[in-house]
Amino acid sequence: MSNIPRGIRRGLFGLSLPVYALLYLPLSVIAIFSFAPSLHHPGINAAAYGALFNDPLVLAALRRSITLAFGSAILGTALGTLMGFGLNRFRPATGGGFWAGTLPSLIIYMPIIMPSLVFGISELIFFNLVHEYTGLLSAGLLTMGIAHVTFQSPYVALVVYARLTGLDPNLFEASQDLYANPLKSFLYLTIPVVRPALIGGFLLAITLSIDDFTISFFTAGPGSVTLPIYIYSAIARKGSSPEINALGSLMIATVIGVALLYYFVTRHQQQRSRQIPAVA
Repeated sequence: MSNIPRGIRRGLFGLSLPVYALLYLPLSVIAIFSFAPSLHHPGINAAAYGALFNDPLVLAALRRSITLAFGSAILGTALGTLMGFGLNRFRPATGGGFWAGTLPSLIIYMPIIMPSLVFGISELIFFNLVHEYTGLLSAGLLTMGIAHVTFQSPYVALVVYARLTGLDPNLFEASQDLYANPLKSFLYLTIPVVRPALIGGFLLAITLSIDDFTISFFTAGPGSVTLPIYIYSAIARKGSSPEINALGSLMIATVIGVALLYYFVTRHQQQRSRQIPAVA
């Protein structure tokens, strides 16, 4: 940025301000209106936040969201790590054609680039067919967890794959020269090296799960209402209220907090990767 002329930098800064305003002003409005007066609480107050923690429906939805987020993130991180390791391990050195070079990456990218609406409807049809012929996978927290894992894993795989591609391939050959079998090489070399990517992928998976509405809406059952679904149904019934704004503000703060934690983890990872050659 120091090589860019000052006029261009000021112009870019001016162009970025409307974008930031469009992104963050609606979030600020939700937070402000969460302190708005209500029928029983005139004046600016935080009564909406107290009402949330005394609402059993909100607390039940919160427990389901936390259970779904952490459960799916753990499994999604495990599967995504294996997928990222497989992409790196079996990537062809020179192109490799469609089957060896393009198809595996396409399979990983499809859940990411596919619209959430199409993905949710396809999951709904699949679970209904399975339940119709086998009696398994009735709509509920289990189907939501499976659906969340399917779209979380590719994101984790890309994070892990990006970390592995930056490593020296000679490290793995050196571990084999030191008589480490593939399992020991994976446990004692690959996992420690990609640990920051695992933590970052896990936090990203939690954020995606908490933030998701569309896929959760299509795969949820009557007794598996999460916070995003609860907010949607409450607004559909009685419109926006200070309680809903307070709940939305808490969710925004949670997602921002997880995103900041993910940012600092990845930043620490990058700093450590820059320091490794200097130490060597």
